[in-house]
Amino acid sequence: MSEPHLSLTRRDVLVAAAAAAAGAATVMPMPLSAAGDTRPFRVSFPDEALADLHRRIAATKWPTQELVKDASQGVQLATMRKLAAYWQHEHDWRKIEARLNAWPQFMTEIDGLEIHFIHVRSKHANALPVIITHGWPGSVIEQLKVIGPLTDPTAHGGTPEHSFDVVIPSLPGHGFSAQPTTTGWNPQRIARAWTTLMKRLGYTRFVAQGGDWGDAVSEQMAVQAPPELLAIHTNMPATVPDDIAKVLGAGGPAPAGLSPDEKNAFDQLDFFYKHGLGYAQEMTNRPQTLYALEDSPVGLAAWMLDHDARSYALISRVFDGHAEGLTRDDILDNITLYWLTNTAVSSARLYWENDLAFFAPKHITIPVAVSVFPDEIYAAPRSWAEKAFPKLIHFNRLAKGGHFAAWEQPDVFTAELRTAFHSVRA
Repeated sequence: MSEPHLSLTRRDVLVAAAAAAAGAATVMPMPLSAAGDTRPFRVSFPDEALADLHRRIAATKWPTQELVKDASQGVQLATMRKLAAYWQHEHDWRKIEARLNAWPQFMTEIDGLEIHFIHVRSKHANALPVIITHGWPGSVIEQLKVIGPLTDPTAHGGTPEHSFDVVIPSLPGHGFSAQPTTTGWNPQRIARAWTTLMKRLGYTRFVAQGGDWGDAVSEQMAVQAPPELLAIHTNMPATVPDDIAKVLGAGGPAPAGLSPDEKNAFDQLDFFYKHGLGYAQEMTNRPQTLYALEDSPVGLAAWMLDHDARSYALISRVFDGHAEGLTRDDILDNITLYWLTNTAVSSARLYWENDLAFFAPKHITIPVAVSVFPDEIYAAPRSWAEKAFPKLIHFNRLAKGGHFAAWEQPDVFTAELRTAFHSVRA
């Protein structure tokens, strides 16, 4: 990694000033001496951006209450009113800003796009480098709880042999990474960019992890199989057999002869396809239409909460005062990041860019580890995973956890990565 220059060009100052005036993160970028350099990054939004957020929350034009007693008509009014009240009066963005800035963050240009990433090296020798990719509606905030346990295992119940160097990038168009100005940033291209990033950081061997879009990117890294990539781990694997996918697509009943785990997975997917795909269909077909998400913070929050039924149920319980793996601050930290970075529409474009069948096996030939959390969109059966991944090096069904595994169950997630990648460390 090259040393940053000590001087800034006038353009750098003007860009930073313009970003501040627009309410974006105020970052004083260090000039790059040559293509491929990295420079430090810190998050600092102006007070005016937070004041504007609070004014907009207070000015929310509320709809009437849903006409049913459950969530079948969508995100419920009572939940959103509780969320808005906490957001306006109690949530403190500066706390998560400080947590982000407590870790080393950087920017680097890859394939013409500025990419933000967190990079934490372990103090232990022979740490295994891992690149962890978030999904939508997530961000690098999802993984903050696992950085310490992965990089410093001796302080978190592990041994030096469990240590990782951790790299956590923001997806293009998400968070602090730049918003693409041309088409083509699909999971395959992001996967190539992530390999470039890891090699740029000096790693000649590494592993990858992801769920949601992070799974799609990690699986494409595995399909591309650069020699430096030893294995991947996923908490949302693409394993659905073609015959099952055809039945689900046609809305038909479960085929005969499924095992209990396969029948459970089929039923979960059937529910998701029939009741949970609205946001994905809109973002896949017409992401630019979602102007309201850039204009109304409460509208953005409702859209993000409606990702999947089990995550929404957990979040509703949180705002009802129940203790869960996520807190009210966790949830609003992530939503506020999307709001302050103006990435509601740019992040949605990844759905439009994608041309892969999300849950279909991708014919991966390198080692793959799978952790199955019961409240994921679907809990992949071992039988499907073994067919999808011929070199399945780890498979485990967990007792608790859902879509945002690292965020909600960081201790379990950490233990899974330690075990999953044990065999590829030698």
